[in-house]
Amino acid sequence: MFKGVGTAIITPFKEDYNVDYDALEKFVDFQLKFVDALIVLGTTGEAPTINEKDREKIVSTVVEITNNKVPVIVGTGSNNPEHVLQNNKLAEKSGANGLLIVSPYYNKSTQKGLVEYFSYIAQRTDLPIILYNVPSRTGGNILPDTSIEIYEKNENVVGIKEASGNISQIAELIAKKPKNMKIYSGNDDQALPLMALGGDGVISVFSNVLPKQMRDLTHAILNNDYTKAQEINNKYNTLMRNLFIEVNPIPIKYAVSKLGYCKNILRLPLVPISELGKKIIDNLFEELMII
Repeated sequence: MFKGVGTAIITPFKEDYNVDYDALEKFVDFQLKFVDALIVLGTTGEAPTINEKDREKIVSTVVEITNNKVPVIVGTGSNNPEHVLQNNKLAEKSGANGLLIVSPYYNKSTQKGLVEYFSYIAQRTDLPIILYNVPSRTGGNILPDTSIEIYEKNENVVGIKEASGNISQIAELIAKKPKNMKIYSGNDDQALPLMALGGDGVISVFSNVLPKQMRDLTHAILNNDYTKAQEINNKYNTLMRNLFIEVNPIPIKYAVSKLGYCKNILRLPLVPISELGKKIIDNLFEELMII
């Protein structure tokens, strides 16, 4: 699908909580100067609160602006496979290049169930699929052997976004995986170690604010320039971590609003960042001379 950095973009809202499509267009234009892919309607895009009409329009808008410059990958995951299929059809209709599908949450699954779940979905779309493993949100873990089995059974499953946070698990996966299976970090502060192990890139929250810096970091690793990658990582590591000081995307929405690309408005159950969170982000922006 891509190598380097794909931004999991925020969804801008107006004061009335409707989608701000003007802000979305400007933000996508900003991202396109730097990134290797755009991920739309993931966790960072507040996907659970987006209705079907807006889902289709958001994806169509991003696809039109992107104009094939980079892949547009749409988050379509749910804990109901039929709902995933509906979201997939909307993504197909809107011209998306790929799908990001999280493992089922709340009802969860066994490892055998995950193989059957993802295979059922993969057999009903022609779009490439990136699996998404994020146990902290789903309550379940896609184990390395399971993700490899899903990949080997389904030609259009191309890889996995690994947000388990478990570097040992990720190292095992990369050591075992078939050559062409893509592995992306789902944690910005683990992009360097994951890629150093042989991963392909990061699906990033941090790059909503600093896409050039995350591109430079990932491309340095791809070019075996680990000194440069370490310098960038060390400079921005504290910001990467503090963009998760409250539930994502609360801090990143505030950070992007500081750049002027959106208003600091989220849909319930998310609420704007606390005053303490603001102070931490403000101090880091000042320290790093971002504004």
